[in-house]
Amino acid sequence: MSEAMTAVSALNGKTVSGFCTVAEGGLQGMITLRADFGSKALADALEWLGLSLPEPRKVVTKGAKSVLWMSPDELLILVPYADAVSVAHAMETSLKGEHFLVANVSEARAMFTVTGARAAEVVMKISPIDFGTMARDEVRRTRTAQTAAAVWWSGEEQLSLICFRSYATYVMGLLEVSARPGGELF
Repeated sequence: MSEAMTAVSALNGKTVSGFCTVAEGGLQGMITLRADFGSKALADALEWLGLSLPEPRKVVTKGAKSVLWMSPDELLILVPYADAVSVAHAMETSLKGEHFLVANVSEARAMFTVTGARAAEVVMKISPIDFGTMARDEVRRTRTAQTAAAVWWSGEEQLSLICFRSYATYVMGLLEVSARPGGELF
């Protein structure tokens, strides 16, 4: 039996509806990569994925793959869950001889989407993000209540949020309450 057949997402795809829809994103391949951003090997490895190195605090997306700038030497690569192990291995092979760290964190993180015309209102209740200044291709590392998270626009009216898997129930509860009808901010 393959790992993809036995794996279970943090909240089994739980979805709740209010003035926006909040959904646990299910299984998502996530690879943390720490490396020298000036490395040609890194540029080549990202190009092999069909991606490029994002500018600071930016997201680059192509199809089902994304790369998020997390810090001056850290990226988060999102790929289909079934591809995470092979992509992590390919990154390690591509960066051999370089100073780097590749870690498949797919099982250690949970991903959520908040979808609707008022998606920003749901997240701004639990996070200090100023969505008036946040570009559509920008990622923000922040806190959701007291939990570390990354947030970015993943669609026209959709925000994605990643947190540690151990906080998934807590974060879903925060998002669910924030999205309840009657709780709109504007």
